[in-house]
Amino acid sequence: MKKYLLMALFAVVSLGANAQFEAGTGYASASLTGLNFSYNSKEKVSLGLDATLGYFFEEAWMAFGQFGYDHKKNDDRLSAGVGVRYYILQNGLYLNLGVKYEYANVKAIKYMHQVHNLYATPEIGYCFFLNNHVSIEPAVYYDLSVNHFSDFSTVGLRIGFGYYF
Repeated sequence: MKKYLLMALFAVVSLGANAQFEAGTGYASASLTGLNFSYNSKEKVSLGLDATLGYFFEEAWMAFGQFGYDHKKNDDRLSAGVGVRYYILQNGLYLNLGVKYEYANVKAIKYMHQVHNLYATPEIGYCFFLNNHVSIEPAVYYDLSVNHFSDFSTVGLRIGFGYYF
């Protein structure tokens, strides 16, 4: 009996998820970033917040804009970017590809200096739908710095809540 109930639950969740990726659907997300695995810095943990707004212009294809704030021990960063997301499977596996501009106020030994960066931002993640509109979205991302590759490129983890409307 439990097996049948579990199978029915998975069927209902997957049917609801398919409708979320149709053209004309809107998207809003807030996510927490951190635990960056940076090979260039001794600071392994940062705290960041991202807000994303998107629109499905075709089935399984979403264009989005993203704004973020990131804080580390020695710097604060503001970012804005755009990108495209493609849902590989209609159950929630997705790939992002985007670009973003970042302004960083970095503290050196005795002074602060400003850094302007441009990033290529590939990401892979998954949407776990809680109901027809709300999802939990863990992801792994790579911020590839175009201007300062060795100092600012990072790999990180992100977890967020998405709302499809």
